[in-house]
Amino acid sequence: MFTVSLGDGAELRPLEPWQAEEFLTHMDRARALVDPWIPFAAAAQDLPSARALLQRYADKQAADTGRLYGIWLDGTLVGGVLFRIFEADAGNCEIGCWLEASGEGRGLVTRACRKLIDWAVDVRGMHRVEWVASSANTRSVAVAERLGMTREGVLREAYAYRGARHDQEIWAVLAPEWRAARERALPR
Repeated sequence: MFTVSLGDGAELRPLEPWQAEEFLTHMDRARALVDPWIPFAAAAQDLPSARALLQRYADKQAADTGRLYGIWLDGTLVGGVLFRIFEADAGNCEIGCWLEASGEGRGLVTRACRKLIDWAVDVRGMHRVEWVASSANTRSVAVAERLGMTREGVLREAYAYRGARHDQEIWAVLAPEWRAARERALPR
């Protein structure tokens, strides 16, 4: 197992099936914030379903098609980031996130996503990193902006969830853009 410091008592580390009970407890705290936007909370209603969700991502990691990481703050799981889609051969991936209220306003998701993008671009050679969010999820859209992604378009009413159709915004950053932005951010 590995741990990546995000600073301020926060850590990024793999979220695996053996942590299903901790994940479910976290989802119970996060449900109200997460459920309007993504099906993670709905997919983890009890211990077997929480374990099944984590196992799906363990299987995706084994197949090199996705990965799931938790964000711990002072030892408590408060959110996570993931490669929802990871297409190594094509050089494309999609990242996403979720967070409970106790982790909000600290920059945890932005810092964790930077770690994921660095790894995807520098280690795995990804060329394109995407971010897909409901247009109504202003917090998620703000993360894409903070990451320096470009808003490429809106897919109108493309996502059906909880009986409603949602517009989806597509954001992305290309590897050369990411490297250039990182270089500009270095102290001189």
